Amino acid sequence: MGSALHSLQGEPIVSFMILLAVILIVPLAFERIRLPGIVGLLAAGVALGPSGLQVFSNESETMQLLSDIGLVYLMFVAGLEVDIDQFFRTRNKSIGFGTFTFLVPLITGTIVGRSFGFDWNASILIGSLFASHTLLAYPIVSRLGVVGNEAVTVTIGATIFTDIGALLVLAVCIGIHAGNFTLVKLLTLLVSLALYTVVVLVGFDRAGREFFRRTGDEEGNQFLFVLLAVFLAAVGAQLIGVEKIVGAFLSGLAVNRVLGESPVKEKVIFIGSVLFIPIFFIDMGLLIRIPAFVQSLTTPQLLSLTIAIVVGLMLSKLGAALLAKLVYRYNWQEMMVMWSLSLPQVAATLAATLVGYRAGLLTESVLNSVIVLMLVTATLGPILTARFAAELTTLDTALVEQAQPEEWIDSEERPLVIVPIYNPRTEGNLLELAAMIVRQAGGRIAPLAIALSQPRMDVPKLDAAIAQKQGLLTSALEVSRNLDVFAEPILRIDDNIAQGISRASREQNASLVVVGWGRRTSFQARLFGNVIDSVVWASHCPVAVTRLLDSPMNLSRLLVPIENLTQQSIAVLKFAQVLAAANHGQITLLHICDRTTSPSKMAWIRSQLSLLAKKITLTSDFIIQIIPDDDVAKAIVQASKSYDLVILRFSRRHTSGGGLAVSDITAQATQKMTCSVVMLGEPQRTPSLVWSTEKPHRQEPFPPTSR
Repeated sequence: MGSALHSLQGEPIVSFMILLAVILIVPLAFERIRLPGIVGLLAAGVALGPSGLQVFSNESETMQLLSDIGLVYLMFVAGLEVDIDQFFRTRNKSIGFGTFTFLVPLITGTIVGRSFGFDWNASILIGSLFASHTLLAYPIVSRLGVVGNEAVTVTIGATIFTDIGALLVLAVCIGIHAGNFTLVKLLTLLVSLALYTVVVLVGFDRAGREFFRRTGDEEGNQFLFVLLAVFLAAVGAQLIGVEKIVGAFLSGLAVNRVLGESPVKEKVIFIGSVLFIPIFFIDMGLLIRIPAFVQSLTTPQLLSLTIAIVVGLMLSKLGAALLAKLVYRYNWQEMMVMWSLSLPQVAATLAATLVGYRAGLLTESVLNSVIVLMLVTATLGPILTARFAAELTTLDTALVEQAQPEEWIDSEERPLVIVPIYNPRTEGNLLELAAMIVRQAGGRIAPLAIALSQPRMDVPKLDAAIAQKQGLLTSALEVSRNLDVFAEPILRIDDNIAQGISRASREQNASLVVVGWGRRTSFQARLFGNVIDSVVWASHCPVAVTRLLDSPMNLSRLLVPIENLTQQSIAVLKFAQVLAAANHGQITLLHICDRTTSPSKMAWIRSQLSLLAKKITLTSDFIIQIIPDDDVAKAIVQASKSYDLVILRFSRRHTSGGGLAVSDITAQATQKMTCSVVMLGEPQRTPSLVWSTEKPHRQEPFPPTSR
């Protein structure tokens, strides 16, 4: 037994098994003590590396391979998550702020480098580390509903400029450091880089569009195409003499529009965020030698370098935001949001630091200082963003003023609600809910059954599936007659249930899809998504995801949490009004605010919610409830115990540039609720929602102190 264990110690598969265990356990443990998961991965690298248990070594070929894949994946995801369309909408100001937040930190970092005795090449590289930023706090501004604010949009767009600029500086500095770097070689490198950039951005984009058009819904082949594009671009970058992370970032920009918000994009990001990117952070921890790291925080000269890098970065980013405020006439709150959004240094900064350190251009003291910088800015940036983003345009009540009480379904047509039927035990409640929705507008419902196709259409297995689905539709038709609503049953043969639902709803021009709850219960569901996820991704119309514990006609006490005043919040309120009118129910609007919110501010929030409810519902049969609490999900769960039904928005969140998942309040709350739940999922593109009012020119947060 002992000899067997000894023989396994050198096996790469054992190391890989340990890495998987670390990735699974350590981030969760650190998040429980309210520390970022990245910190846990770095700490695990230190503990298992040369300075600790010596389980891993950064000299290992296996570790180097996996870390390099993680490094490439990290920069690819950073490029993939940049909103290209948003950049073009405000490209002039995005380029302007991008120039400010690139040059000011670049100059500041160069001065810091020179002040501590680094040569010009290393100093400029240190400056380039200051120049980029990671949109770590994007999920926060998205949740607060302020992505439409120009200052936020400009900051997001500036990411393209800063990251590309920083990577170009890195490429030149590494080339100069390699030696024998003449002016001719510099010009050759710049020309090669320019041509390479055009080939990747234009060529990969066109090739991707053509490939995706030809392959249709073959997600497996599309996934492989994206991976091939990433590593092909990385190898191409090395062939022209620049770092592979430059190619990885450009490939992310190139396939950005091709992927859009498709399920393939989620799978690509998922693979990186749960496997390769965490391994990269563990490898970063392997580079940290505890004595040297402690020395960098205790030795006066090295501590001074760390402080200079951290403070210099923060002040330079603040200076860039101040310049944008003066030039574009933003207010102080918008300036502070631009500063806090551009503060975190994770993806491009860590990648460039590792490249510079491996090339011998940056010292170990700089590496340790940058890790401290990452920890400080990754923690402080989101906190400041949450603080200042909630205060944007506190006096703007345009959405309340423009809200109209129109029907949420166009009464000039016969609206159609698709109800996929696959579980006889839940189909009755789903059909009853759909009937309540369409009855007021004289609409109709369409029970939909999907029979999975076979290679041959005459096989007995397909005949049996069709017969079973026809039985479900017959039962659904009988239920519809009892509900006194017109039903048009649809039987569809398709090779994928989710695609069948989405295609049928598009073909029938459905107004809404009502589906039953689907919990994720397996690793396969996490990796490939479940049916409901795919329907929400692909649907052209809203999707109501339901978990009904009782007949919808018995759900009279409705709770509608409204976190911020956005157009989607109004849509949810209108949906709730339809259900309340159908069963003479009562609506409670719930808002969770900070514990520090003043009584006067809470009174203002209450007045705005009351005004909105009166304009939407045209009735006074509603309750306004405002609860001060720092844990939004917990407060919603606690409040839900007194209600029959909770209506929430269903939103999907990608990872940030760092590749780590961000928890969603909706997901946290629904896991613990014991009452019925309806979640409204919106199409990924911006549709003309059948229940929405005219969209205002910009979306603002509702309460100035909301979270």
